[in-house]
Amino acid sequence: MQIYTVKPGDSIYKLANNFGISASDIEQANELETPESLVVGQTIVIPIVGQFYYVQPGDSLYTIAQRFNLTIDELARINALNPNLPLPVNLRLYLPEEPKTTIEANAYVEPMGDTVSPALINAAEKYADQLTYLAPFSYQVNRDGSLRAPLLNNFAQIAKNNQASLMLAVTNLEDGAFSQELGSLIVNDHNIQNRLFDQIIATAKEVGFRDVHFDFEFLPATDREAYNQFLRRAKTRLNQENLLMSTALAPKTSATQQGQWYEAHDYRAHGEIADFVVLMTYEWGYSGGPPMAVSPIDQVRRVVDYALTEMPANKIMLGQNLYGYDWTLPYVPGGEYARAVSPQQAIQLARENNQAISYDSTAQAPYFRYIDANNKQHEVWFEDARSIQAKFDLIKEKGLRGISYWKLGLAFPQNWLLLDDQFTIKKY
Repeated sequence: MQIYTVKPGDSIYKLANNFGISASDIEQANELETPESLVVGQTIVIPIVGQFYYVQPGDSLYTIAQRFNLTIDELARINALNPNLPLPVNLRLYLPEEPKTTIEANAYVEPMGDTVSPALINAAEKYADQLTYLAPFSYQVNRDGSLRAPLLNNFAQIAKNNQASLMLAVTNLEDGAFSQELGSLIVNDHNIQNRLFDQIIATAKEVGFRDVHFDFEFLPATDREAYNQFLRRAKTRLNQENLLMSTALAPKTSATQQGQWYEAHDYRAHGEIADFVVLMTYEWGYSGGPPMAVSPIDQVRRVVDYALTEMPANKIMLGQNLYGYDWTLPYVPGGEYARAVSPQQAIQLARENNQAISYDSTAQAPYFRYIDANNKQHEVWFEDARSIQAKFDLIKEKGLRGISYWKLGLAFPQNWLLLDDQFTIKKY
């Protein structure tokens, strides 16, 4: 598939003509609601086999072949070129589709309120075939070790219909927030743990979960080893029931990183104990902070590079957001929270406010600014085909186990197009 960035004067019909496919194919693949009104800087995924590349100054057959994992002879033969002659700038070359990489993919699904929204059900039904795991979020631990279940609706049946395994996500959420006190109680009290493990195993058998996923956040730093021992005890019990065990890890770049989110998460121990981990490589840009990319690739890479010094690549699932944020400016600490937006909503905002989309080459993330009806300035950072491709490239480069999405229900069709194009999703 081809990732194309819209330029001034472009139209769907012009793109269709350039790439030799129908306009409706492009519209349907990208779920374009207003195909007649493209936004400059917007990315479009062109649903063709392979892709085209335009020769840039300084390019050679050798550098292009290296970049796209081809040999010089293959590239020359496919494009009927004499390998001994220089390449003219702007010459269009065809690049064949690369072999798919096999990975695992997880997506959390978080019902809110008293009912599961139709949009959330539709998202689970639409994308479960591209998942190894579907993780209803979350089973909350009570102070006596019992579990409070999330709304499950028909997620188990959706997973079964699509050969996706269910992930039982267990958290120390209490009253809508991760509780340090509750988390400490759980990892230190063996009686609570015994009841919790019994409840988890009974629930896993009743509902049909394959993996038990511990997402304990904001534990006291002094509970680092207690959490490790908790996980060892859990793994022993879960192994007896043929259940996998995974954990969620805060995005650390060193073993000694300070901060309430980080200190109790021991990368080396989790890498030894768990079957796999999910790195929560997002929320650099977050609702209560200043505007910036949610998962800038330079920061994500630093976390992955550190993780690889503590555990093997085949245990690492890269966390990936399916959303962005719309900040009201000026940013004031403790002031107005940013609003979460899907990539589709972000593009719609740019269109409605007649703003071109820019791209930060360091963060590898799109952004733009606009002024609302109340004359307030906004800054929006989100994900597009280029930013998700950067994460896919990192997964392939480092040989990671796969990707884990937070969370279903936010429209980002290009992610799923590219995921399907480049990866075979492992099923159990």
